[in-house]
Amino acid sequence: MSPNLPRRQERRGLRLWPVGIVLALAFVTAIAIAAGVFFAGWDLLGAQGLKPQRQLTSQTLFDLVKLSFGVVAGAGALVALIVAYRRQRVDEDGALRDATRLHTERFTTAVSQLGEESAAVRLGGVHALAGLADDAPTRDLRQTCIDVLCAYLRLPYTYVPEVDPPSDDVSARHAYMAMREVRHTTIRLIRDHLRLPPEHPHSWRGHDLDFTGAVFDGGDFSGAVFSGGTVSFTGAVFSRGGTVRFADVVFSGGTVDFFGTDISGTVDFSGAVFSGAKVTFSGSVLSGGTIRFSRAHFSGGTVRFDRVLFTDGTADFKLTQFSGGTVDFDLASFSGGTVRFDLASFFGGTVRFSNVIGGEPSGLVPQDGQPLPTGLDLPPGWYRPTS
Repeated sequence: MSPNLPRRQERRGLRLWPVGIVLALAFVTAIAIAAGVFFAGWDLLGAQGLKPQRQLTSQTLFDLVKLSFGVVAGAGALVALIVAYRRQRVDEDGALRDATRLHTERFTTAVSQLGEESAAVRLGGVHALAGLADDAPTRDLRQTCIDVLCAYLRLPYTYVPEVDPPSDDVSARHAYMAMREVRHTTIRLIRDHLRLPPEHPHSWRGHDLDFTGAVFDGGDFSGAVFSGGTVSFTGAVFSRGGTVRFADVVFSGGTVDFFGTDISGTVDFSGAVFSGAKVTFSGSVLSGGTIRFSRAHFSGGTVRFDRVLFTDGTADFKLTQFSGGTVDFDLASFSGGTVRFDLASFFGGTVRFSNVIGGEPSGLVPQDGQPLPTGLDLPPGWYRPTS
């Protein structure tokens, strides 16, 4: 999360008590504190009472005058302190309002650039929005900028593979390549901000990212850290011929949802670490593409592959380590394609293949009647221990 940014709802509208009430409460509090100090000192000195004095000496009278002036000076200082504090609050609120107003003006300009025909102008709009998110005076305003960038990726987009570009129409080809570059630049900017440590003022960790239904013909999220918030790839399409990289990504918190995705291209999670987040691929379809988890490490959290359809293509879990957390393949269908668990290591956590359909993946079932590794749960049709 970004600790330096206040939430907008916490600062919306400056609420100050009437100055009369504040002064009265301040004086009452000051008198109570003074009385407490006086009686504490009285008790510590062990005084038994007051010595009556019928006549005031000049020294006593002078002390009373000094005490009176001290009380007046203290009251004046208290009033000045309260007024100065209120003035500071008003100035801070005014500065926040000015910053928000300027942000809104820049935001309007940047968003309008995204709708321009020129790809160069749209690229400028993407970079402007990312810069606005970095300079946002509140967390909510930063989230708004991120939402617009994600919404841009969700816009209708027809992917044309590199092997079959619209070569007969040069202008159409250029328009397609320009749109593709703008989209991939947006992905790179998001990735770069997710790589920053959480204490960095420009880190976007912990913010929500909504890629629902987006079409990905490529893109690089490698090295990003998903440590909070909600990230949704629900219903996203990873198109044929494109490669989306999640290599060395860390899923350490929050929720990341790949529910119902269509994978006909390549999605690469090589070296990814699943250590605490809730990640779901439930209901996704592998239809001719490749999803790669080689050298990934599942050490915590929950990862769900339930009801995934492995109908065609390749799912590669080679050299994957399962040391903690829960990985669930409940009701998954292995009806086609290639699913490999060669050289995978199981030494902790739970990996379940309950109620699955189809044959076992290669490299998963122990050979020669060897016992199952701890935490690996296979259906009876795949593995029968020797008696």
